Amino acid sequence: MDINVFDYTEQILKAVKNGVLLTSKADGKVNTMAISWGMIGIEWNKPVFITVVRESRYTKEFIDKSGVFTVNIPVESTDPAFIKKVIAHCGSKSGRDTDKIADMGFTLTDGVTVDSPAIKELPLTLECKVVYKQRQDEPMPEGLQSFYAGGDLHTAYYGEITAAYIL
Repeated sequence: MDINVFDYTEQILKAVKNGVLLTSKADGKVNTMAISWGMIGIEWNKPVFITVVRESRYTKEFIDKSGVFTVNIPVESTDPAFIKKVIAHCGSKSGRDTDKIADMGFTLTDGVTVDSPAIKELPLTLECKVVYKQRQDEPMPEGLQSFYAGGDLHTAYYGEITAAYIL
């Protein structure tokens, strides 16, 4: 079911605060990671989802290669214990070391407008095409250094929302 993303903004942002998945596909492989930083807005007259990904993350390699990602969001009927398990696993394991899609038993569905899949078990899906990215500046303002031990900064990805739907 196609949705107007702005009709679901509150639900999406509440879910992001608790953790959702960011998924990308490159070179025939799919990887996903938990995120809890994200924004919805309008840039250049386009609806966008903006998120930040650390330089060291495996998923960043996928987004940089493919230029696309999906945001996979639970709906109100999704079991909270399941969501907690998903976010804990996908936020603590690297796709370099394990296949998180297989580990969680996710059912992938081809994207409608991008070559990155939706995840049936987290059915509210935003398909995004990267229209801009920016690495954080160094040095970080005082008080923020504790978030960036070792200099592992984030890159902000502005993804034009090319499709939004609930599976």
